Amino acid sequence: MGEIRKISGPLVVAENMENAHMFDLVRVGKERLIGEIIEIHENRSSVQVYEETAGLYPGEVCVSTGAPLSVELGPGLISSIYDGIQRPLKEIMKVCGTNLARGVEVSPLDRTKKWHFDPTVQTGDEVETGDVIGTVRETDVVLHKIMVPHGVKGKVTRILEGDFTVDDTVCLVDTGTEERKLTLTQKWPVRKGRPYREKLSPTEPLITGQRNMDCMFPIAKGGVAAIPGPFGSGKTVTQHQLAKWAQADIVVYIGCGERGNEMTDVLNEFPELIDPKTGKSLMERTVLIANTSDMPVAAREASIYTGITIGEYFRDMGYSVVLLADSTSRWAEALREMSGRLEEMPGEEGYPAYLGSRLAQFYERAGKVRTLAGEERIGSLSVIGAVSPPGGDISEPVSQATMRIVKVFWGLDAQLAYRRHFPTINWLKSYSLYLDSLAPWYTANADENWIKYRGRMMALLQDEAKLDEIVKLVGMDSLSVPDRMKMEAARSIREDFLQQEAFDEIDTHASLRKMFLMMKLILAYYDLGLEAAEKGADVEKLATLPVREAIGRFKFTPESDIEAKYTQVSSTLHKEIADLLGKEA
Repeated sequence: MGEIRKISGPLVVAENMENAHMFDLVRVGKERLIGEIIEIHENRSSVQVYEETAGLYPGEVCVSTGAPLSVELGPGLISSIYDGIQRPLKEIMKVCGTNLARGVEVSPLDRTKKWHFDPTVQTGDEVETGDVIGTVRETDVVLHKIMVPHGVKGKVTRILEGDFTVDDTVCLVDTGTEERKLTLTQKWPVRKGRPYREKLSPTEPLITGQRNMDCMFPIAKGGVAAIPGPFGSGKTVTQHQLAKWAQADIVVYIGCGERGNEMTDVLNEFPELIDPKTGKSLMERTVLIANTSDMPVAAREASIYTGITIGEYFRDMGYSVVLLADSTSRWAEALREMSGRLEEMPGEEGYPAYLGSRLAQFYERAGKVRTLAGEERIGSLSVIGAVSPPGGDISEPVSQATMRIVKVFWGLDAQLAYRRHFPTINWLKSYSLYLDSLAPWYTANADENWIKYRGRMMALLQDEAKLDEIVKLVGMDSLSVPDRMKMEAARSIREDFLQQEAFDEIDTHASLRKMFLMMKLILAYYDLGLEAAEKGADVEKLATLPVREAIGRFKFTPESDIEAKYTQVSSTLHKEIADLLGKEA
């Protein structure tokens, strides 16, 4: 127990805390505000307080709990809405109404609800860390696997079946030195990554149904990506699309310091979004962490660690997990705030010098891993962080530090948003470093020509950017015939392939087969048109062929009809170009 000596916003300095340790959870003042020790000098401890400190005064007590800030993991996580330190907002509202009171202590998991536990081990079985001892049907979509906690290994002496609360003992394990009681829950410190047996190379893409992502700039399962973009460029809708369509079993969405109205949209829309895989509410496989900009700034710092620890827990069950953090810029602002209060030497733009290493510590917890369990179990955790650079300027420190770490960069562009080109992923600024490792998967599972076609389309878009400068200076008529055809093909790629309507029930998602057929049609138009132009066909007539509209509208074809539609459009393309050559002759 210590005594408060100094209060500076979310920073509280307490004396006489000799037995405290770094990152211990503490209770501050008579209202028992939640805080965490972030610096120790002899007998003085600097505490980062996760609640509003107004009204605190020097001389009040500061009590260390002797344990680090941890999250409670067990049945009840799915569909929950937490704040940055895993306090359930729905339960808090029942206690204190719509105004979030200070010092409220509510259990993260419902202590009264009973869950039906089905054991998967028997008395006498040997178990070790990570082994599944039973399952709980948490929602219609998620089967929650109850695992042996870290550090426990031994023989099962008793296993129960039936309905239990999260605190009830369901299994007894003789470790050789003691008999450990296992419940449906376990705790884990948020700042420490959950261990695994082996981290595997990412060889499988995280399919999202978004053409710009899956085809041009894919992310691997267990990969890391960043979505930087200015206000109004479509970050939130892009993240909603990822949450809804990404081939993941569990979604963890962290609203880290976002505006209250944006987080309200998420809280209102996610329960109404229908999961296309199951037809149920998307919330049945989602955990939400809501930490808005008007909540205490320090809590943002903890929110991404809380979220990624929950993600690692489901990864250890063997699930594919997607974590969406919106936005890491607001999280970095919390770091800057605390660094300033601690009077540390500032780095660029006032951010702490350790900004890059803290970001790296967060992103490196993603990955595809072989878990600690005795049985072979592989899970993945993919992390996608939104970055909100002031004014859309990605030369600022958070964007630059993020770009050095992540392997996929989906750069959103305000100019594309003004032109109503959505998603606004700029194909000249964006990149994916997973292409080479994912190429064998695409060749085996999509089409052997997938990578070749994707490369040709990127080359056409890059050539268009160069030619566009010439066109602006001297006009389209100055271009050669091959260059005119490049411009027309690139326009088809931009408007017909890369543009995708999130609110159209067919175009909102495309299968890999549909994407490939679209690529094939656009490149067939370019190849046949170029060949016809060299034989003397009029480029203006090639640019206005009626079939081009059919190619553009192919994306609105239902998945069940794409093969027949492709055959029809392809034959029409060949016929119209042949007719054009016949007339010219």
